[in-house]
Amino acid sequence: MKHVNPEPPPAILDDAAREEIAALVDRQRRARGLLMQVVTFAGGQVEDAMKFLPKGVRGRLDRAARDALERSYEVASKTSGRATGDRSNKVIATISGALGGLGGLPTALAELPVATTVIFRAVQDVASRNGEDPLSAETRTECLRVFGSGGPGDGDDGVDTTFVGARLSLSGPAVHRLIATVAPRFAALLSQKLASQAVPVLGAAAGAGTNYAFTGYFVEMAHVHFGLRRLARTFGEEQVLDEFHRVLASRSYPVKRA
Repeated sequence: MKHVNPEPPPAILDDAAREEIAALVDRQRRARGLLMQVVTFAGGQVEDAMKFLPKGVRGRLDRAARDALERSYEVASKTSGRATGDRSNKVIATISGALGGLGGLPTALAELPVATTVIFRAVQDVASRNGEDPLSAETRTECLRVFGSGGPGDGDDGVDTTFVGARLSLSGPAVHRLIATVAPRFAALLSQKLASQAVPVLGAAAGAGTNYAFTGYFVEMAHVHFGLRRLARTFGEEQVLDEFHRVLASRSYPVKRA
């Protein structure tokens, strides 16, 4: 049976939209550059940093990442207000990282949920600026996806564009499954952060630097993620993602395609 009032077809992708998509590709490049600065500063790849963490910490890291993401997801449903802006969020995260590094590894572990919540809130701000309802379960779920967007390794994927085609149930079990998928990737990044903060006092400077760069990375990836979602609402999923992948391929940037 035909719909009485079918939805209008998406608009044809215009030059302005193509330019915006190209700008989002550039944001992905800048995001990876920021994170690579953290990797260099901390002294090596994530795998190297893991060797310097106590065995017990390595075993608890995935769980810590899951707990931090779950807590951030819940807190985000109650704390959204006026957008604070990318720069302000970086400053808040930097202060948090400095305080977390003062006491070495114990305070760095205690600071993980705080840092994760600050970054989640920054991602939530970006979603709001792109026309999303920051308090909705759908938007908060998409914020979680940003935490699984790429990493510092050369072989790692870039922004995950499976968000458009995904029709994930927003039930509690579905959210937990998503967190379980994202957590290992996020934990790998956290291992670099913890390794850099392991030395008391000196860890304060390292914590400030890593938090600043981590926030910059995830905020840039959030602009890509939610920018594509915003464009898809006008021009349709297929046109937007085809153009996004075309530009990525032409500039040889990595991407995880839906």
